[in-house]
Amino acid sequence: MQEGKAGGNRGLGTVRSIKPVAIVGSSAAKPITQISIENVASWSTQVGEFDRVLGGGLVPGAVVLLSGEPGVGKSTLLLEVAAKAAQSGKKVLYVSGEESVGQIRLRAERTNSMSDNLFIASETDLSTVLGQIDAVQPQLLVVDSVQTVAAAEIDGAAGMPSQIREVAANLIRVAKERSLPVILVGHVTKDGNIAGPRALEHLVDVVCHFEGDRQTSLRFVRSMKNRYGPTDEVGCFEMTGEGINEVPDPSGMFLSRGDAPVSGTCVTVTVEGKRPLIAEVQALVVKSSSPQPRRVTNGVDSARVAMLLAVLERRAGLRVGDMDVYVSTVGGVKLTEPASDLAIALAIASAVQDKPIAHNLVAFGEISLAGEIRKVSNGKIRASEANRLGFVRSVDSGVGDLKAALALGLNW
Repeated sequence: MQEGKAGGNRGLGTVRSIKPVAIVGSSAAKPITQISIENVASWSTQVGEFDRVLGGGLVPGAVVLLSGEPGVGKSTLLLEVAAKAAQSGKKVLYVSGEESVGQIRLRAERTNSMSDNLFIASETDLSTVLGQIDAVQPQLLVVDSVQTVAAAEIDGAAGMPSQIREVAANLIRVAKERSLPVILVGHVTKDGNIAGPRALEHLVDVVCHFEGDRQTSLRFVRSMKNRYGPTDEVGCFEMTGEGINEVPDPSGMFLSRGDAPVSGTCVTVTVEGKRPLIAEVQALVVKSSSPQPRRVTNGVDSARVAMLLAVLERRAGLRVGDMDVYVSTVGGVKLTEPASDLAIALAIASAVQDKPIAHNLVAFGEISLAGEIRKVSNGKIRASEANRLGFVRSVDSGVGDLKAALALGLNW
C-alpha cells in the first residue's frame, strides 16, 4: 500500500504543506449578486470604431494590447485616441520608446491631435516610466511599445522575453492598483504573431490586431481577445495625409460602379465580425498562349479560385482549362469566407461568356465540389445590407445548384 502511494507521487518531488491565511474584511468572497460594478463601467475613447472593438470603450484598470505590422498606423491611431481622450477632459500620458517628443509633436500637429491634457514622454527605462506615471497621475496611459521598454534589474536587452514579462507585469500591476486603463503597442514577428512570450497575451485583458494593405488606405482593427466584450467586432479606418479617419459605412469603398454594366464583375456581401460589407469581385478571362494557363488572384484565396474553376468546368460545363484567369477584388478588401464563392463563380462565368451581370444583383453562397449552393451564416444580415444599398436582386442558396445559379445570374 505504501509503495502504491509513493508510486502515485512519483515525479512530483516533495510537496510542502501550505498553511491557509485567515480571510478578513474586504478580501472575503461575496455572492456575485452583491458585487458592485460601478468602478468597472467603461468610458468612451471618443473614437467610435475603436469603442466598437473594445466593447463600448475603455474599462478602468483594463490593459489593452494593440499589435500590427510596422507602418500600418498603430501610433497614429493611438495618438488620435489619446488626443480625443485629452480633449474630453481626461489627463493622458503617452510614452514612446521609438520616437522623440519632437517627432510626436510634429505628428500631433499634422493630425490635429493637440491638447494641454496630453502629456508626452520619450522613455525606455521602466523605472522612469513608472516615475512619469507618479508625476502626471494620468487617467489613460499609452506605451508605444512594450518591446522598447526595459527594466535595469533584469538581465538582457529590451524586447527579450524576460524583459517583456517584467515590463508587462509591472504596468499591469499599476493599471489594477490605480484603476488606470493602459494601452500597450506590441510588435509582430515576420509571420504576423505578437513578438515576445505568449504569456503577454494571457496577462492583458484585451488583444487587438491592426491590419491593412499598405497599397490601400483602408485599415481594420480586430479584437482577438476581450474580457469585457465580444471578439467578433471589427473597426474600420482610413489612412489619410492628415491622420486616420473612422469609416462607419465602408461598403461604398469596395465598389467601382460605372453607368453601364461590364462583364466579369459581380457584387457580394461579406461579413467582418458582425458587420456586413458590400464587395465587388472582378474577373478577366483570356485565351492562354502557354501550355500552363495562368491563375492570378488578388484579395481572394488562389487555392479556392482553382477549386471553383474545376467545379465550373466539371459541374457547369464552362470551359476554362485553356484560359488565363485573373480574379481580383476592388478597393483592397480580402474575401476569405466561403460565402464569396458564388460571386467569384458568377464573375468568371460572366467574363467567359462576355455577359454583364445586372447592376442591382448581389450573390453570396458557398459552392461544394458537387456543384451545390450551400447556405451561409448571417444570410438575413447580408440581404438587409444589400437591400439598403439598392441591390434588390439576389442569387443565393435558394437557387439550388451552380448551373441554375449561373443561368439566373447571367440572364436576369
